[in-house]
Amino acid sequence: MLISASRRTDIPAFYSEWFFQRLKEGYAYVRNPMNPHRVSEVLLSPDVVDGIVFWTKNPTPMLNRLDELREYPYYFQFTLTPYGTDVERNVPSKNDVIIPTFQKLSARIGKECVIWRYDPILVNDQYTVRYHIKHFGILCDKIADHTEKCTISFLDLYKNIRRSITPLGICPPTAEQAEELTEHFADIAREHGISIDTCAEDIDFKKYGVGHASCIDSKRFERIGSFRLNVERDRNQRASCGCVSSIDLGAYNTCGNGCVYCYANFNQTLVEDCRGKHNPFSPLLYGEIVAEDIVKPREMKSFRDGQMSLFDLD
Repeated sequence: MLISASRRTDIPAFYSEWFFQRLKEGYAYVRNPMNPHRVSEVLLSPDVVDGIVFWTKNPTPMLNRLDELREYPYYFQFTLTPYGTDVERNVPSKNDVIIPTFQKLSARIGKECVIWRYDPILVNDQYTVRYHIKHFGILCDKIADHTEKCTISFLDLYKNIRRSITPLGICPPTAEQAEELTEHFADIAREHGISIDTCAEDIDFKKYGVGHASCIDSKRFERIGSFRLNVERDRNQRASCGCVSSIDLGAYNTCGNGCVYCYANFNQTLVEDCRGKHNPFSPLLYGEIVAEDIVKPREMKSFRDGQMSLFDLD
């Protein structure tokens, strides 16, 4: 089984102590987002967990504890954009904190284990197409030696973000702007030795050498762990998503990054309430089990299908 930590919240930035405690105890509880009183018990033993994908804007709290992950294949989906605190309200300084952390993390675990995400791409009077092209190049200059791949995507207008983005005049790029951005990004990335792909985008950019991403990627885990995985595509994701099946440990309305484009935080008051209920020693990311909850073990098994040979790694 593959673990996603997490599409719903930034576990490395805000809940790393909880996560390492869950690894120590060997399980976590996850509420069903559609039916909160249904709770899954997810085993976290290396015997059944084939790999972990961390999604984060700031894994700094994890840097000194990476040795605790030695029994697990893992990699990071590391979002690094040129937005300021008007858009990513609580993300620390990119130059002072985030970029150095990106470089340190890569030095510790290898650049194949640190995937750069430049997403979502949005535009307004400040964050123009020209701005993105310029700053994509600047970021490439700083981290090209520390990653192999950049995944991009364009802003989706989820209903729950409209109120937060409207005062900033934010909107998704037009089809023409997306085309221009992708063409320039592909050229810049190629010059820096970085491959580029898109996350859950229907547009075909193959003519620029840009493919479709598999952000939870069985092939990358096979490469990192030197084993084969017999795992299917995740049918719970959008049709344009290339991810394979995984279990997400996160919860909505718990991320502290405060990004105005976030689809996972519906209400800031609710976010503060949920974060206030976080207990690093609870099996749940926030809150506790109550009488109405039904806890059931999640069916889990390893997808590993034997070790690779030297010929498989070519």
